[in-house]
Amino acid sequence: MRRPLRLAAILGIAALLAACASPTAAPAASGDALSGTVEVYAAASLQRSFDEIATAFEAAHPGVTVSAVYDGSSTLATQIGEGAPADVFASADEKNMAKVTAQAPAPQLFAGNTLVIAVPTGNPGQVATLADLARVTTMLCAPEVPCGAASATLLSTAGVEVTPVSAEQNVTAVLTKVAAGEADAGLVYATDVVGRDDVRSIVPAGSDAVVNHYPIATLTDAPNPAAAAAFVDFVLSDEGQGILAAAGFRAP
Repeated sequence: MRRPLRLAAILGIAALLAACASPTAAPAASGDALSGTVEVYAAASLQRSFDEIATAFEAAHPGVTVSAVYDGSSTLATQIGEGAPADVFASADEKNMAKVTAQAPAPQLFAGNTLVIAVPTGNPGQVATLADLARVTTMLCAPEVPCGAASATLLSTAGVEVTPVSAEQNVTAVLTKVAAGEADAGLVYATDVVGRDDVRSIVPAGSDAVVNHYPIATLTDAPNPAAAAAFVDFVLSDEGQGILAAAGFRAP
């Protein structure tokens, strides 16, 4: 009988030691502590490339969802200045980024863009140069929008005066109306016409001298500052820059 009792005693001690031992450590985390939603306010001309960047960023950070708002940079700057809950602002020019210096004190340039003349497929107005925009139905961006300011500079340098049929609040609206045949021509960014078969693009003389430089910044009152900083880093990374280059953007 002694042997079974001795075995029972050993088993009892082992159980007691197991009960007193510290709990088993939880499995190691994936290594990516980022989570939640990152709100990105970006110029309308960035929509296609930033949608692709957002997909790649979410794949690299499975806990994060990118929610993007696209519009004219001046509209977005106004919204941010009024307290919109944005984490990141990507402007199509430095002027509109400067409007929110208090919220975005450390912007970084990440891309460049130039203008082209967009005409409907078939070019019904027979547009060939900037001078032709004065005689056909032309759409432009509003002067306060980056594409509008760049258009004014380009036309002024060329000595061409254009009275547009409408002044749109973002470049996407200009391109959409030109593609629909509501105008014979419009000035848009070179990146806007990449991959489109419903419009033709004409590179006007002097366009290389009018370059919009795009800055991006994490906002000081960002609701999700860690994810915001990571998104900005991703845009500036080789992968982010490769996506932008494939969309036709210039290096910053």
